Amino acid sequence: MRRAAVPDGSGSQPTEDVPDLRLAGLAVAAWLAALACLHLTAPVAALLAAVAAGLAGLLGAHLLGILGRPAAPARRYGWIVAAVLIGVVCGASATAARLHVRDAAPLRGLVDERARVTAEIVLRDDPRPVRGAPGRPTTLLVAAELVRLTGPDGRRVGGPVRVLVLATDPAWRGRLPGQRLTAEGRLTAPRGGDLTAAVLTVAGPPVPHGPPPWLQRAAGTLRAGLQRACAPLPDEQGGLLPGLVVGDTSRLPATVEEDFRATGMTHLNAVSGSNVAIVVGAVLLLARWARAGPRAAALLCVLALVGFVVLVRPSPSVVRAAAMGAIGLAALAAGRGRAALPALGAAVTVLVLVDPELAGDPGFALSVLATGGLLLLAPGWRDALRRRRVPVGLAEALAVPAAAQLACAPVVAGLSGTVSLVAVPANLLAVPAIAPATVLGVAAAAVSPVWPAGAEFAAWLASWPAWWLVTVARVGARLPAGTVPWPGGVPGALLLAGLTVALLVAARRPVVRRLVAVGTVAVVVGTLPVRLVASGWPPPGWVLVGCAVGQGDALVLPVSAGRAVVVDAGPEPSAVDGCLRRLGVREVTLLVVSHFHVDHVGGVAGVFRGRRVAAVLTPALTEPATGRELVTGAAAGVAEVRPATAGWSYRAGGVELAVVGPPYPMRGTRSDANNNSVVLRAVVAGVRMLLAGDAETEEQRALLDRLPPDALRAEVLKVAHHGSAYQDPAFLDAVRPAVAVVPVGAGNDYGHPSPSILGRLSRGGARVLRTDTDGDVAVVTGRHGLAVVARGQAPGRR
Repeated sequence: MRRAAVPDGSGSQPTEDVPDLRLAGLAVAAWLAALACLHLTAPVAALLAAVAAGLAGLLGAHLLGILGRPAAPARRYGWIVAAVLIGVVCGASATAARLHVRDAAPLRGLVDERARVTAEIVLRDDPRPVRGAPGRPTTLLVAAELVRLTGPDGRRVGGPVRVLVLATDPAWRGRLPGQRLTAEGRLTAPRGGDLTAAVLTVAGPPVPHGPPPWLQRAAGTLRAGLQRACAPLPDEQGGLLPGLVVGDTSRLPATVEEDFRATGMTHLNAVSGSNVAIVVGAVLLLARWARAGPRAAALLCVLALVGFVVLVRPSPSVVRAAAMGAIGLAALAAGRGRAALPALGAAVTVLVLVDPELAGDPGFALSVLATGGLLLLAPGWRDALRRRRVPVGLAEALAVPAAAQLACAPVVAGLSGTVSLVAVPANLLAVPAIAPATVLGVAAAAVSPVWPAGAEFAAWLASWPAWWLVTVARVGARLPAGTVPWPGGVPGALLLAGLTVALLVAARRPVVRRLVAVGTVAVVVGTLPVRLVASGWPPPGWVLVGCAVGQGDALVLPVSAGRAVVVDAGPEPSAVDGCLRRLGVREVTLLVVSHFHVDHVGGVAGVFRGRRVAAVLTPALTEPATGRELVTGAAAGVAEVRPATAGWSYRAGGVELAVVGPPYPMRGTRSDANNNSVVLRAVVAGVRMLLAGDAETEEQRALLDRLPPDALRAEVLKVAHHGSAYQDPAFLDAVRPAVAVVPVGAGNDYGHPSPSILGRLSRGGARVLRTDTDGDVAVVTGRHGLAVVARGQAPGRR
């Protein structure tokens, strides 16, 4: 029987358009209960489930009339509360059961002893490289399921618990999910907040037990074929395309990744529900074009979904993305659009109960929120635009990214501590390119085993929409005032979520909508010029900026407006590129490389990116070769490269440089690369500086022996080697700085900077600035003399 549409009193929306939120309370409660219990113990989680079950039983008895018959409105809201309590029971119970297995006494005892064990594991996902200390072996992060392990006394412990393997041996690369391996290593405690029972640190290679499952081997063949097809493409497009299609970002340049993050497009770099929606949606359109019925279309969509999951590997994250992305399309194929929201609620509930760890996964939250935004907000916004005579295609293009971005904004703000103002327009401009790039990339992967030339042609076609995506991200990331700071963590996310909900509710009234529109325009018009013209960074009169690039060095000396001298480039490109962008540097008149360690040259590509680099000054010692190749590769055919010798001088604009060290080649020291660092004496606007690279005790003593007593005297000292303990006290006394800048990475495991060195500098009257605690730091000069400014903080005068 067809239900008639009944006006809701406003004359605009029938009740058939009211969202079906019957399972929303159950899903959200199960999700939040699982998330909370991940940070509790199994007994406490079980107690929470028992209390919720008791309350649900009492409320259910009351609603059924056993304990008295409530009024009709009370019954309606009572069932909503009952659904929430049932969700808490389900989420807490499922998580408590998994926590009980995770915290089993035999395994916990071995973890507490930090025992050395032999573990038999099954991989759950692809090994992922994680960024570590520069110059050290790459650490691979491997999620696995423990089958059994053997302790040092021969005792065996079994159980289906999750472990995290930290491996450095290259033999772990290329291992596929589902493969059974044996590895020897040492157990340590996990960080908590998930279902990981232990961390296994492994130094050696794994021992395989048979091949991976055929499904994973098939996926590996297709992924390798896609990489081969993308190999002839430029690095940016060739690295992005596998990320769009299968989530493989191994070739994606760090600068592109940073641009995507700054413009709110980072979701394109990994497999998500949108990828599934594009592929399955293309199949659905073909089925509709062929006039297939709803059941046939749904069957074709299921086959396409299974094929796509095989291509991108059926890891838990991919299965999650497939579930989220397929909901709306499955309902559409079945001709029941209103079933999409209950299906989303059911999917969230089932996924959280099957794997409670998903409740704490930001990717899961973004998938759910994006899907919910598309189902709840996008249709209404699209229809509102169409009522205002916006063309159908444009209305859809505007509503979809805006709804997804608004729904995901609280989580993104909590993770990043910023709110992007360019995310919606950037994603809107990206929409036309996403589908063709994805579909052509899938086609390239699918035909690669049987027709390599056809795969390369499809990849070449896909590179054009990929180029557009790279261009949108690059331009959006370079826009001033593209992001605004916001409180991070859970408080920031909840604050933005509350404001978003309040705004959506209030905006249902026309008067409020007009006030919001006027207020938004007023804020933009009033604050944007201020942020563009007087952003506060760089501060007026700056003579040196130490960039916060992590555990590495990158210094900037101003030559003139938009031009600068750069000394070292930090460990990775995006950090130094971002610092130079904030300073408005468009041309580097001279890039000085103090020495070739990766923490000083790993980011050299970021200095060259989008800028003219006139010349590069390098140390006479050409070791280590890896760092030298990074510099020569970046400068090849672009900038002149010249070796530094003691006494070499340079002048440009307001900058004067002179090379004072090393006074002679040094061999047989504790670190020859460090002790052959180029040491510079710089003068900017009359301020004398000494930039000491990573010079250690031996080079510092050689400088003291070879130079006149006052040659090292400077008002500003870039402290050598990140403030390490390898400093000659006589060298520090000879410099006698008023300001000491220490470029150093937060949480490094080298012990940098040395407390004794910082104490000596402070006792000598120096104001010490550290990039790990102060961020970008600037030395400025003005009417009142020398001062220091930490980015985002008030100036501090010494």
